[in-house]
Amino acid sequence: MGRNNLRILVIGSGFGGLASAIRLAARGYRVKILEKRDQAGGRAYVYRINGFLFDGGPTIITAPFLFDELFTLAGRRRDDYFQMVPLNPFYRIFDHQGGCFDYSGDPDAMRQQIALRSPPDVQGYDAFIRSSQAIFKKGFEELADQPFLRLADMLKVAPDLARLQSYRSVYGYASRFFRDDFLRQVFSFHPLLVGGSPFDTTSIYALIPYLEREWGVHFAMGGTGAVVQALVRLYEELGGEIAYNAEAAEILVENRRVTGVRLIDGTVHPADTVVSNADVAFTYRCLIPEVYRRKCTNRRIDSMKYSMSLFVWYFGTKRRYTGTPLRHHNIILGPRYKGLLDDVFHKHHLAQDFSLYLHMPTLTDPSLAPEGHELFYVLSPVPHLGSGVDWRTAARPYRDRLLQFLEANYLPDLSANLAAEHWIDPLHFQETLNSHLGAGFSLQPTLTQSAWFRPHNRSEEFDNLYFTGAGTHPGAGLPGVLSSAKIVEKLVTEGG
Repeated sequence: MGRNNLRILVIGSGFGGLASAIRLAARGYRVKILEKRDQAGGRAYVYRINGFLFDGGPTIITAPFLFDELFTLAGRRRDDYFQMVPLNPFYRIFDHQGGCFDYSGDPDAMRQQIALRSPPDVQGYDAFIRSSQAIFKKGFEELADQPFLRLADMLKVAPDLARLQSYRSVYGYASRFFRDDFLRQVFSFHPLLVGGSPFDTTSIYALIPYLEREWGVHFAMGGTGAVVQALVRLYEELGGEIAYNAEAAEILVENRRVTGVRLIDGTVHPADTVVSNADVAFTYRCLIPEVYRRKCTNRRIDSMKYSMSLFVWYFGTKRRYTGTPLRHHNIILGPRYKGLLDDVFHKHHLAQDFSLYLHMPTLTDPSLAPEGHELFYVLSPVPHLGSGVDWRTAARPYRDRLLQFLEANYLPDLSANLAAEHWIDPLHFQETLNSHLGAGFSLQPTLTQSAWFRPHNRSEEFDNLYFTGAGTHPGAGLPGVLSSAKIVEKLVTEGG
C-alpha cells in the first residue's frame, strides 16, 4: 500500500502527537488526529480568562532546532509561523532565605556567582560542564532519537552508560563537583522538570544543563499556545485533519493488529496504523480490551514507578510586579530538599512546605495580559493519586497556602490584586489528561525505566501501534517528546 493510501490515526494532540502527525503528513501519509478536548495542545492547553492567556503546561523551550526541523521538513520556515526569544537568565533560583542565583549559559557570570557562595566550587563547575558534555553527546545527540526495541539495542550502549556512571543519581552526580548544598540543588533540580526526583533519576539526565547551555532557554512570543497554533496550521497546510471533542474509547484489534479507533459516541475511524500520544498506561489499560493484552504487559504497567503529580495555580493581577526580584522563570527552593522530595516520591505524603516553579511570562510578553496587568502560574510538585489525598477537598486549602506564601515573600498585596485565577490538580491529570494515577509526566526517569526499559515507541503487542510523548522513549520534556516523534516517523516509514 502506497503512503498516500495509508491511513494513520493519531490519538491526542500534545506536542508528541502534533510533531508525529506533521512528520508523517510531510512524508505523504493520510493523517488524522483525534483530540478529546476542544483545542489542541494536550498539557499545553490554553486557558483564556478575563483577558489573560494562561499556558496550561510546558513553558520552557530548549533545543529549539527540534521545532525548526518540523517546518524544514515541510519546506517552510519556523520564523514565518511563530517567534522565539532567548531568556537571560534561564532561571532565577531562590534559596529558602530569599537569596538568589541567576542560572544562565554565560560561564563567566556563573563562575562569579558560584565564587560568591563557595569559591572552591568554581573549579567544580568547570569540571561539571566538561563531564556533562560527554553525557550530553551520548545521551542526547546519539541516543535520544534512536528506538530501543530490542534488548540488544540496550546491551550495545551499556558499556557507555556504565562509563558515564549512569547508575548514579543526578544529585549524587552533582555532589561530586559541588560542596555547597545550595549549589548541589542548583545543579540537580532539572529532573523535576521531566517528572523525576534528583535523588532517583539516572545521571544521564545531567545532560539537561549542557543542553540548555548549548542552545539556550527560549520563550515563544504569544506563549506556548502560539506554538501549538503554529503546529496545527502547519499540519493542516500539509493536508492533515484534526477532529476535536473526539474522545477515544477503544483501539480496535483484529488478528493481532490494530484496525482503528472507536470514539465514545460510537463513531469508528478505520486506520492502517495508530499512533498513541495518550498516556501509555492509559492506552493499554483503558483503550485496548484486556483479552488482547498480554498478562506480562499488565503486570509491567502496574509495577512501574510513575512521576509525581502537580498542583498548578494560574493567576492574573490587576497591577504589575516588575519591581520585585522575580524573573521570567523562577525556582523557589524550600528549607527541605531531600525530605520534601521523599514525601512527594516515596512516602506519597502531602507536605506542609513546598518548593515551587513560578512563571512570570508578562515580563517578556505583556500581551498575554490586559494592559497594566501581570500574569503568573505557580507549579508545586505533589504526590500522585497513589497518596490517597482527596483533592476535591484539598485543592482550595492548598491554593490558599500558595497565595499566603507568595504574598508574604514575593508578591505583596497579592490577594487584593487578583483579577483572574484557575487551578489544576492530580484529578485533572487523571480525569482530563488520562494520565495513570494523575502523574504529571507519566513514568519516572529512573535508570530501569529508561531506553529499552521504557515502554517502546512501537508496541510489543501490535506491530502497527506506535507511541509518542512523555511515557515512551526518550521521556518527558519538550526535547524528549519531540524526539519521540522523530522515532515514530522513522519506524513507520521504514516499516519498523
